Amino acid sequence: MLLDTFLPDYHFREVHAMRVRASPSRLFRAVRDVTPADVPLASALLWVRALPARLAGRGRPGLARRRPIIEQALRGGFVLLAEEPDRELVLGTIGQFWKVLGTEPPSVTTPAEFLAFDRPDYARAAINFSVEESCGGSTIIRTETRVAVADPVARRKFAAYWPVIYPGSALIRRMWLGAIKRRAERATPGSGEEVQ
Repeated sequence: MLLDTFLPDYHFREVHAMRVRASPSRLFRAVRDVTPADVPLASALLWVRALPARLAGRGRPGLARRRPIIEQALRGGFVLLAEEPDRELVLGTIGQFWKVLGTEPPSVTTPAEFLAFDRPDYARAAINFSVEESCGGSTIIRTETRVAVADPVARRKFAAYWPVIYPGSALIRRMWLGAIKRRAERATPGSGEEVQ
């Protein structure tokens, strides 16, 4: 996986997958095209997560409902780390995710800067979407999120944050995959099923 190039070693991880009745190219296009309007509950959860920072005057504007999530992520602090069309897309970001009020992320605009980043008290996070053909005309879409925290003090902070945020994060990822599935299958008969 291309993800292994950017975070082969990590401290926290989550993986979700779903079987979809659509071609890899159609599914990959859906990954790129899904909007917050396709995942309304996820958008609400992200809004609630950002509320303390907004109230403190540090928050960013919410997601535009009709613009692709991936496009907005790339304009909002994520960097495209790698892409192999119809196979895998990898995004990365750096931050102090455990801080309730949020912080301005360091400026990292290239894959090389992401790989070289080693400032203490920050975490590097990468998320991918990978597509793999399966039997019977279906395709499996997977998303994996990895977080690496280089220094022990920040790792303890993230370790306290992770169990609090993980249930919502997992729910958002599953809903996001469901939206990708629905979009990819619109012109493709059949239904998908969640796989482990």
